Amino acid sequence: MRIGLVVEGSYPYVSGGVSSWVHMLMQQMPMHEFEIISIMPKPMTSSDYKYTLPDNVSGVTTLALNQKQARPSRPRALTPEQNQQIKTWMTFGQVNQSIYPLLESSIGTPEQFFSSRLFYDLVTSSYEEEGQAGSFIDYFWMWRSMYAPVLDLLQADLPQVDLIHSAATGYAGLIASAIKERQHVPFILTEHGIYSREREEELLQAAWIPSDFRSHWIRFFHHLSQEAYRAADDVITLFDRNSELQAQLGAPAEKLRIIPNGIDATALSALTRQPPSPVLRIGAIVRVVPIKDIKTMIHAAKILQEMFIPFEMTIMGPLDEDDEYAEECMGLIRQLDLEQEVFLVGKVDIRSYLPQFDVCLLTSISEGQPLAVLEGMAAGVPWVVTDVGACAELINGRSFEPFGPAGFVVPPVNARRIAERCSWFYHNREDARKLGENGQARALAYYRTEQFISEYVQLYEERGVAYGGHRV
Repeated sequence: MRIGLVVEGSYPYVSGGVSSWVHMLMQQMPMHEFEIISIMPKPMTSSDYKYTLPDNVSGVTTLALNQKQARPSRPRALTPEQNQQIKTWMTFGQVNQSIYPLLESSIGTPEQFFSSRLFYDLVTSSYEEEGQAGSFIDYFWMWRSMYAPVLDLLQADLPQVDLIHSAATGYAGLIASAIKERQHVPFILTEHGIYSREREEELLQAAWIPSDFRSHWIRFFHHLSQEAYRAADDVITLFDRNSELQAQLGAPAEKLRIIPNGIDATALSALTRQPPSPVLRIGAIVRVVPIKDIKTMIHAAKILQEMFIPFEMTIMGPLDEDDEYAEECMGLIRQLDLEQEVFLVGKVDIRSYLPQFDVCLLTSISEGQPLAVLEGMAAGVPWVVTDVGACAELINGRSFEPFGPAGFVVPPVNARRIAERCSWFYHNREDARKLGENGQARALAYYRTEQFISEYVQLYEERGVAYGGHRV
C-alpha cells in the first residue's frame, strides 16, 4: 500500500514531537510505501532534513506556504450556484468537500481569483455583514493572506496514494481532504494536539493581527478543522481529553478513536539506573522553542539555587529550531548566574543520559502526548510536568489502571511550584524511586511501540479493503 503522510511544520525538517512519531511509524511498517507531503512556512530542500529517510519512503513533496504552488490555469464561467458555494465556504457557512474541484481548477490561479469580481463582492458583502468599521483595504488584504495559502495548496501537484493520513487538521487536513476527494481514497486523521485550539491561543497573543481581525482568523482555523473532521474516515487522537475536545469542536462521535503513542519501552526499561548522588540531577528532553517554555524551567533553577539545593539541570534537545529563543535562554542562564548548574547540551543520545537523572521536567504551555515523558517513564525516571495535553494522564494514570503516580503535575508558567517539587525529590529519594517504578510499569503496560503500530497496521488494512482492496 502506498500511504501519503501529510505533516505541517515538522517531518523531515524538524526533529522531535510529531516528527519522531512519523519516523517511527514508517520505520515499523516496512511492508508499506510512504509518500511524505510536508507543509512548511518557507521553501526547504533535502539539505535541511533532520532525519535520514527510511528505505520505504518513496518521495517527499514539500509545499511552502509563502511560495506559489498553483498550476497555470484559466478561470471558467461559474454558475450562480457555484458562486454561492464558494461564498458560503469562504465565509465559514458550512463545510463542503465538493468545493474542492471549484477551487482547484475552476477559479483560475489565486492571483486571477483575487482580481476577480467574485472575490471583491465576497469581501465587500462580508465586510458589511460583519459590521466592520475599520480600513476596508486592511480587511481586503486579510482575506487575501488568509486564502492565498489555501488556494496554492489545493492547486499544487500532489502524489498518487492508496490512503492519505494527516497528522493534523489545518492546512494538512485540508490537503488530505482534497486528496480523498480527488483520488477517492480513505483519509485517516491523527491529531496530537488540537490544532484549532493551538492556533486560537497563538492568535489571541499575536501582536501582528489587528484585534478586529482576530476572531475572523480564529473562525478560519476552526473551519479548516471542521472540514477535516467531516472528510476523515477516522478521527484519532492520543488520549481521552483530546477526544472530548474533538467531539466538542464538531468531530462525529462515530469516527472518534484513541490510539496512544508508543515507545521502545522494553529497551528503555533495561537501562541500568545510576545510584543516587549528593547533587539532585534534573533532566529535560525538549526542543528549545517558546511553546516548551524553557525560560520557566530556568527560573525554577534559580529558585532552587536560592533554596540552597545542590543540583545540575541538563536540557537536551535541538538548539537550532528557534535561534533567537535559544540565545535568549542562554542569556537568561548567564543573567541569573546559573552557568554552573544549568546546561543546554543540544541534541544527544538520551539513553546515555536518562540513567543518571533523579527527576525530569516538562514545562510546556501546550502538548499532545509527549514521547519524552513516556521515554523517561520507561527508563524509571519520575517527572514534574505541567498540566497540558496528556501529561496529567501519563503521570497519574487513568481510572482503570493499577499503578500509582509517576511524579507531580503543576500549573503552566509556575517556576516556584516546579522548584518546590524538585526540592521534594532531593529530600525524598526513596519515595521518588517508587514514583519512577510506577511510571515504568505504566509505560510497559500501555505505551509500547508494538501496540501502537499494530493498531495502525490493522486500520490501514481495514480502510484499504473498504475502499477497494484490489488497489493495494
